This record gives sequence, structure tokens and C-alpha cells, in this order.
Amino acid sequence: MLDAIRPKTPKIIAIANQKGGVGKTTTAINLGAALVDDGYNVLLVDLDPQGNASTGLGIEPDERTHTTYDLLLEDSELEDVILPTDIDGFWIAPATTDLSSADIEMVANEKRSFLLHDALRQPAIDRYNLDYILIDCPPSLSLLTVNAMVAAHSVLVPLQSEFFALEGLSQLMLTIREVRGSANPDLRIEGVVLTMYDGRNNLSQQVESDARTNLGELVFNTVVPRNVRVSEAPSFAIPVLDYDPSSKGSHAYRALAQELVSRHKATAK
Repeated sequence: MLDAIRPKTPKIIAIANQKGGVGKTTTAINLGAALVDDGYNVLLVDLDPQGNASTGLGIEPDERTHTTYDLLLEDSELEDVILPTDIDGFWIAPATTDLSSADIEMVANEKRSFLLHDALRQPAIDRYNLDYILIDCPPSLSLLTVNAMVAAHSVLVPLQSEFFALEGLSQLMLTIREVRGSANPDLRIEGVVLTMYDGRNNLSQQVESDARTNLGELVFNTVVPRNVRVSEAPSFAIPVLDYDPSSKGSHAYRALAQELVSRHKATAK
């Protein structure tokens, strides 16, 4: 109901993969930064108890007085949780390790799968004039991830270019299907983006070939290369687009943002 009366409804994208180390948080930070670079307003919701997205955007632990844990389980107001980053137009709802107990605490709540959905639809969201909300999910198919999928319009899947990469997708796709069947019938797969890609490596090429053969147009044309600048940027608490704008990683995330927006425009038409 709230969506229909809101002046602008941001597109909510859950960035999910139950495997760790696939470039999920890196993609959340840098895709968000690239969208902001293109003139869009973005909120990144850190739903990973490790809080790496928060750290990667320069939010110190002592600044995280209200977090996504409070948003989900303490009925905190959005404006108390959302913090500005050093990048104009880019906000974050930070996380701490408190979130690691959230799954257990949510189980007794009748609306346990809808907590994030309802939190992100508070009227206060309008004041940020957001175009995109990106949700950085934990590396598991937990109740936190289900909350992200129930809240989201779509799921973007980072897929590391390594052996067995495709095998882990089946359980994720099954979870998406279950959420679609029970709580969010409009949920769709935004796409699959290949990360840590090395074009000189036969394995990367084989993974890409298999992914495109099996998943077709779901796979983004853009691939994110294995790039030292992308790996270095988090230690300076900034996106790679600010750390080294001319790097291959920066170019890739800009291209990914433009491809994402183009897909949305094509869908709207």
C-alpha cells in the first residue's frame, strides 16, 4: 500500500550468494558507488554480521550506535540507523556482530520474514529520495537472507570464476523459488555477475562458458576482473572507483552499473 503512494519507489536489490569470498560485499560497495557516480541516490543495507560493507565505506565501529540489528529487532527508526558516507548520495545502514544472533531472535516473531520489508517501507525512506537500495546479504541462506529476498524486488548473484561455482547456485535458486512461492511472488533474478575473472585462465573462460550456456541472458555481459586495486581499496575504506578510478575494476563496476540501469529501462518499456 505504501509503495503505491510513495513519490518514488526505489528499486531494492538483494546481493546474495551462500558462498563466502565470491565478491558479494565488494560488488555491493562498488556497484553502489558506480550508480551514485551516474547520478543515482543509493542506500546500502549491511545485513552481514561481519559488517564488512560498513567498514569498506569508512563507518567506524563506534559510529554504529544504531544498526540493522536495531532496525529488525528493536523497531528503530530508519533515520536513526541510516548514516551518510563520504560520497554524496550514498548512504549506509551499518551492521555489527550483534546481527549474528538475529536469526535465533527472529524465529519467535510471527512476521520474522517481513521485518526488513516493513522497515524499508517506513515513510521516512522518502526523505532520502533513493533510486536504489542494495542489500549486502550474509554468506548463508539464513533468515537474514530470506528477509532480504522478501524485501527486495530482485536478487543479484555474484559468481566467482572458479571450479564448482555453478554447483552452489542450485540451492540459492531453490530458495528464491520458495520465497517467490510463499512471501514475495514478484521477486525475480536480477542477474548473475562473474567476479574475480581472469581472461588468461582457462578455468575462468570455462566457468563463463558454462554459466552463459546454462543461464543465458541472466548472466551480465560485464565481468569483473581479478584486480589488485579492487582488493586494496577496502583497506582505505573507499570504493575502488575513488581509490583508482582508472583501474580495470573501476571500469568494470561502471559498466555493470550502466548495464543494470539499461536492463531496468528496457523492462520498464
